Amino acid sequence: MEALRRVKRFTGQRQKVGHGGTMDPLARGVLPVCFGQATRLMEYVVGGSKRYVMDVRLGQSTSTYDSEGEITATRSASGISRADIESSLEPFIGNVDQVPPMYSAVKVDGQRLYKLARAGIEVERQARSVEIHSIRLTRLELPELTLDVDCGRGVYMRTLAHDLGEALGCGAHVTDLERRRCGGFPSENSVTLEDLEKASQQPNGWQHLLHPVDWVVRDYKTVTVGPAAERFLRNGQPVSLGNPNIQAGYMEQFRAYNSAGQFLALVRFDRAGNSWRPLKVFHADVRSPLAPVSA
Repeated sequence: MEALRRVKRFTGQRQKVGHGGTMDPLARGVLPVCFGQATRLMEYVVGGSKRYVMDVRLGQSTSTYDSEGEITATRSASGISRADIESSLEPFIGNVDQVPPMYSAVKVDGQRLYKLARAGIEVERQARSVEIHSIRLTRLELPELTLDVDCGRGVYMRTLAHDLGEALGCGAHVTDLERRRCGGFPSENSVTLEDLEKASQQPNGWQHLLHPVDWVVRDYKTVTVGPAAERFLRNGQPVSLGNPNIQAGYMEQFRAYNSAGQFLALVRFDRAGNSWRPLKVFHADVRSPLAPVSA
């Protein structure tokens, strides 16, 4: 991914670098990036909801479901109303089955679909269960429209646009796509690659753009442990509690800190053993960068 290569080049980081999900070549927007130990929390980033804003053109279907592909069909979109579009969108909200496009990184029998598509081969794809929380029609200027979509992981915006076009009977494809939020990373708290490049030209200039690693799980409840308990947690061992009346839900995770306020681990309360069990332990005050906005 070009955006990730640029982040590595600007920061000069050679340690492990992880990112919060690939994006279509046409897309731009929020891409969370973590370094070193912070990559161990990437599942908490990619597992969250996402928000996209996309422009769709009605009346044309393409091979890639976006404007970078070849036009495969042209049909009239005249006479389509806002009510027509909004009623056609309703079945796509909630838990839905979505077939990934041929031009995608999904593997079938060990082969990437996009490689098969480039070779002119189309194969049957299994529908995947995905969740779309909401879809808002924010602009309608036929044959163009804009949708604001909040969804779970694994949703293909190109497929949503294509399927909407088929439901309307006119075909459709994506002309512009921006990811406004990925998990707990909104675009307002992000930096552009251009700003990151400028900061990298100053001595340690890009360091001030970093989030502490616990920012990813900032909405979790906290627990503070003493020196003895800290040693157990750092060694991956459960820590017994003196107070059995802790208010913790089943399987609920907490952030554990030492008395100095340093983030130690993600822990889960074991009511049967009256103890905190470490799930992920961090051995340094690691930090993770803000989500850069890909160019």
